[in-house]
Amino acid sequence: MKVFQAIEQRRAVKHYQVESEMPAEDFNKIMQAAILSPTSYNIQHWRFIRVTDQAQRYQIKEAAWGQEQITDACELLVLCADVNAWNDRPERYVANSPSATQSILLPMMKAFYEGKEQIQRDEAMRSCGIVAQTIMLAAKSLDYDTCPMVGFDTEEVARLIHLPKGHVIAMMIAIGKAKQAAHPRGGQLSLEEVLSENHF
Repeated sequence: MKVFQAIEQRRAVKHYQVESEMPAEDFNKIMQAAILSPTSYNIQHWRFIRVTDQAQRYQIKEAAWGQEQITDACELLVLCADVNAWNDRPERYVANSPSATQSILLPMMKAFYEGKEQIQRDEAMRSCGIVAQTIMLAAKSLDYDTCPMVGFDTEEVARLIHLPKGHVIAMMIAIGKAKQAAHPRGGQLSLEEVLSENHF
């Protein structure tokens, strides 16, 4: 599937074919695409929890007020981020760069994030937003549907996945084969309404 076709056809699907399964090859292809997503300073904040245990899925479903896509979709990912990734062996993020570039980027990274908790969190969430779109478009290109989700008790899901200190949950993504199509788009704003040039 062409990328523009995937963008046009991607919708938040709520109802999935329970009997459908995703081959390991497809899952790996989606996730290999995901980790190519851009991040500031190449920090790669994202951490993915793939929930395969059905009992745990039902517990998460309860924490998401009964939304059936959590248990019915082939795959469920909890997209998390390490807020402190900028300070966790940062030399890893520039390991393939020339030494001159490393000597510039590492001090810049520290100066940009150190002591700035809001920026650290904002950057982690931005990274999760970008990787989420990569996952959804990669899935669609393989003829899977997705549903990005923020409608759940974050604290309870954090408890269920044993979220480490210094990490945040950005969203969940259900991935599978649609049992029924999404409703028509609710009301798309025109490009003219959202695009300005140089200033508002």
